[in-house]
Amino acid sequence: MFHIFQYRPLRLITQNSLSSMCLKLMLSRPVAFAQIWKSWFSSHSLLGNKNIILMGPPGAGKTTIGRLVGQKLDCPVIDIDDDVLETTWNMSVSQKLKDIGYEEFLEEEGRALLKFSTSGSVISLSGSNPMHAAGMQHMKKNGIVVYLDVPTTVIMSRLKSMAVDRIVGLSPGNSLKDILQFRKQFYKRWYDIRVLCGEDVAAEVVAEKVLNAVTRYQDSELETFISTRSSRSGRSMEEDSHKYFSDVVVQGLAPDGGLFVPERGLPKFTAGEWQGLIEATYTERAEVILERCIHPADIPSSKLAEIIGTAYGENFSCSKIAPVRHLAGNQFLLELFHGPTASFKDFALQLVPHLFAYCIPRSCNYLILVATSGDTGSAVLDGFSRLQDTDKQRIAVMNFFPEDGVSPIQKSQMICCQKENAWSVGVKSDFDFCQTAIKQIFTNSDFAGFLTVEYGTALAAANSINWARLLPQIVYHASAYLDLVHQGIIPFGSPVDICIPTGNFGNILAAFYAKTMGIPIRKFICASNDNNVLTDFIRTGVYDLRGRKLISTSSPAIDILKSSNLERYLHLIANEDGQLVTQLFNQLENQGHFQLPKDLLEKLQQDLVAGWCSEEDCLAAIHSVYSTTGYILDTHTAVAKVVADRLQDRTCPIIISSTAHYSKFAPAILRALRIAEINQNPLSQLHLLSSYSALPPIHWGLLETLKKTGNGDHQVCAADMSVLMYHIETLIQNHFM
Repeated sequence: MFHIFQYRPLRLITQNSLSSMCLKLMLSRPVAFAQIWKSWFSSHSLLGNKNIILMGPPGAGKTTIGRLVGQKLDCPVIDIDDDVLETTWNMSVSQKLKDIGYEEFLEEEGRALLKFSTSGSVISLSGSNPMHAAGMQHMKKNGIVVYLDVPTTVIMSRLKSMAVDRIVGLSPGNSLKDILQFRKQFYKRWYDIRVLCGEDVAAEVVAEKVLNAVTRYQDSELETFISTRSSRSGRSMEEDSHKYFSDVVVQGLAPDGGLFVPERGLPKFTAGEWQGLIEATYTERAEVILERCIHPADIPSSKLAEIIGTAYGENFSCSKIAPVRHLAGNQFLLELFHGPTASFKDFALQLVPHLFAYCIPRSCNYLILVATSGDTGSAVLDGFSRLQDTDKQRIAVMNFFPEDGVSPIQKSQMICCQKENAWSVGVKSDFDFCQTAIKQIFTNSDFAGFLTVEYGTALAAANSINWARLLPQIVYHASAYLDLVHQGIIPFGSPVDICIPTGNFGNILAAFYAKTMGIPIRKFICASNDNNVLTDFIRTGVYDLRGRKLISTSSPAIDILKSSNLERYLHLIANEDGQLVTQLFNQLENQGHFQLPKDLLEKLQQDLVAGWCSEEDCLAAIHSVYSTTGYILDTHTAVAKVVADRLQDRTCPIIISSTAHYSKFAPAILRALRIAEINQNPLSQLHLLSSYSALPPIHWGLLETLKKTGNGDHQVCAADMSVLMYHIETLIQNHFM
């Protein structure tokens, strides 16, 4: 609690008298003195000379909550309507609005704000204060602005019950809902902190949430990151053990070879907070979720909202961004292919480049290294090529992919997406070699140090080993559940199962993280193709690569044997036992296998079930679904569909992640549709598929990419570490020097 010591009177006590009082109390009642001093220091350090400024629409409860917060802090409480405007004008706010009209009212209200000044107070703004830029700039100079975010439907209900018939901007041509929606842009412009306020949340609870949010805002030490391989004892001894979000975005891989995870886990949303997002758009949901996962000291809320708006704006062909479509029975498809490169990777990689550009120091150039099994490559190249020119001058991308291990259209994409700061290199090996090579390069301190000293260039990662890649994936899993609630398929709180075609374990891990944050997901179904190492592992607890060779399939994005993000999942269910994780993955690296302890396997099997699908069954599923529904699944989604059919119990809805558009795998799709003669030209294949008039239509971005001419070539190299390092150094010389 923050309320013990009287904050206001202390401002009137001189330093000498305060010292005398403190000395007498300390000598006579040392325990009481310690408690009082600790409480005062807590309150003073939370507020100090700053103001807490409550902002939100009319009916958000700013006045009531302001009084409660002020009581808890024992500080002055000022209501702008009652204590400033009506005192200045000597009349009621509603009468003033009636007398002078909407536009002049905003100006007069703003001028009153400009003349007002205080410190160490809780201030409740009027609903229209944020619409006056100069007035808000003046207030924000000495305050932390807290946005009480209440769903529009709740506000409308409250205003109706309060018989409010006049707010600023309301006229015969504008509905109340339109006005409330219009104002959101101004609230989003000014706030430092957002507090979600549901319909039935008591004012006392909201006041506590405000204090907790302000505490978080002022203390970035609350949100640090650790390596999955760090021991608890080692963390306290290492001076540099604490990393922040901006650090892990840039560094990618932890120095000990582990992966970064939040030390205190991810934030948890209440059921009411999730329900408040049911009516929200995809971008609004993303803003709310990511604000809670990224500390404002790393990226301020206003900047984060700007980045999210850029990432999920015109780049996506569907206004819903990640729509949920009913397939059949209890099965629903989460369509994750409406981004510019037609795969789920776009959700992270339209966002991460902007996060990265914001977080990196200006004094250094950065080369992003990427290993891809297909979809990541074009998504990374496209995302980083959309940065502003000044950022492209200091950030470049090198993408390594298995030369003969991706689909022809995927390769065409990666070649065509090459730009002045983005290049692709085909490697004469498989994805596992590419991924392992990237990890080894990152942990090669001599090579990284040489690049920094010689060329002023640091290395960074954009694979799913980078923590920032996972956060946008959490958003779409949460959003899919909320969409089912919004569509009336389930009430909030009813469980769903999720089935995901899985290779590197990042997508399914993000779904698990969504569950830890409060989304009611029951089972996670891990779907593999012929490279079914994960299926065997989940069933037996033995991760065994001995004697296994990677099999090329028509679902190349999951042609993976070493699943990097599995390490994060095991770290989580092992209660952050970094020593155990280190032991397991060192054994995998050195001996090619490991076995989970029995108790850990039991935990894993409470969450996960797994199955795999053959090539024959995959193509048969594509044909069957098209024949019965007119919908074409891509090869990865077909793998998930087959496994879901086998493992689901049909007692709740199941959301199948449709991770890519079928256009990317045209030859396999045409075989599945039983086309006898297939033209080898990728553009011709897409034109043939478009003649089917299937759902969904041919992907617009792929067509545009394949029509492009120009960058039609790429580098190819041997599967040799020294050759890869040579290519990296050469690129740095050509781009940055």
